[in-house]
Amino acid sequence: MTSPLYLAIDTPHLDAAQTLAQKVRHHVGGLKLGLEFFCANGHHGVHEMAKVGLPIFLDLKLHDIPNTVAKAIQALRPLEPAVLTVHAAGGRAMLEEAKAVAGVGTKVVAVTVLTSLDSPDLDDIGVGGTPHDQVVRLAALAREAGLDGIVCSGHEVRSARKAWPGGFFVVPGVRPANGKAGDQKRIVTPAQALSDGASILVVGRPISQSSDPDLAAREIEATL
Repeated sequence: MTSPLYLAIDTPHLDAAQTLAQKVRHHVGGLKLGLEFFCANGHHGVHEMAKVGLPIFLDLKLHDIPNTVAKAIQALRPLEPAVLTVHAAGGRAMLEEAKAVAGVGTKVVAVTVLTSLDSPDLDDIGVGGTPHDQVVRLAALAREAGLDGIVCSGHEVRSARKAWPGGFFVVPGVRPANGKAGDQKRIVTPAQALSDGASILVVGRPISQSSDPDLAAREIEATL
């Protein structure tokens, strides 16, 4: 069985990203490439990382008018990502367009509430209710729009899975029991997230900033 653990590559340096991926490739199930990496390395960087032989999760969190997002996804299709993110807050039409133009092998998942946000942050941007409330609302929208799943914190994944049994759930902000939270506010352990219904777990700094990334990945894998 392929590991549900995906390593977040959060560096603009291609050589460093390749070195890290090679160290842990036997103990993770895929690589998540985010904005920092993509803005520095573009399509070329994604192609180079794909040579590691692991599925690529392209985490660009696209959010714009429907036509612009559709055109962007069409431009990304040659990369054949296994997973691609858009923001659920872009609305139903944007979500439908995103799924319609994505490659058949790409899961399109909607970001609900970032794991760096909590209730006061939502109040600041005019969103009523708790993060849990907002995740449930946006998960329903993503499902109705035909997406494959959502991105949510481990705090909400149990409720999301119950409401959407066939959904694909990406849980970032995952930290080992002894890990530092960093800028994440709604975190859970990898084992808890998986038990509650996560499809894949995204882990970055606890592995990438470890003195021994391979050991860190193996230790997390052993808890699953």
